Amino acid sequence: MKSDLFSQQHMAQQATAPGMTLQNSKSVKYAVNGEMYARQGAMIAFRGNLQFERKGQGLGSILKRAVTGEGLPLMAVRGQGEAWFAHEAETCFIIDIEQGDALTINGRNVLCFDATLSYEIKTVKGAGMTGGGLFNSLFTGYGKLAVVADGDPIVIPVTSQAPVYVDTDAVVGWSAQLHTSLHRSQSVGSMIRGGSGEAVQLMLQGEGFVIVRPSEVTPQKSAAS
Repeated sequence: MKSDLFSQQHMAQQATAPGMTLQNSKSVKYAVNGEMYARQGAMIAFRGNLQFERKGQGLGSILKRAVTGEGLPLMAVRGQGEAWFAHEAETCFIIDIEQGDALTINGRNVLCFDATLSYEIKTVKGAGMTGGGLFNSLFTGYGKLAVVADGDPIVIPVTSQAPVYVDTDAVVGWSAQLHTSLHRSQSVGSMIRGGSGEAVQLMLQGEGFVIVRPSEVTPQKSAAS
């Protein structure tokens, strides 16, 4: 049987070491030897002796998710084998988090991560009940984190001299040390006349970076996340 489908770029190879790698731009392969975590429903294939179990978020996180619709529904993957993860054919990126790093990521953009990483659903200070949600996931410790984005994301440096303003529906994540607050860029008069569609943004100040994607969450897609 012959086809470009069977070319080397599409063939899954046996893993040579535990942990995650990019299978391609739309999926991540994880060679499991023990335990790792992934968003619920993200597994698209596996081989070997693996078990998948829903991971509880704790009462506080459950209440936050019920109030905001945001959160990080996870499953634990345990055993020995290989698993592939993806989400709606979005573009995948692997981030190496080192000891001392702290990264805030929107729960809808988390795909999977090493068990050595710590995560916590945290309040986004100053954000209020915005479209991007009141709570995001804070990752610390060391290990690899796979995130997804709808399209090719943009990483924008933030400096103390130049704060950055981002749409809460487009933001993927940011350096956790940045200060966040709401910024209103639309005048009252403009709002009375129907508005510009860009009334409020999340303002980030300090030293670090913010990641945004070239699309905004629609109500249908937000509900499906």
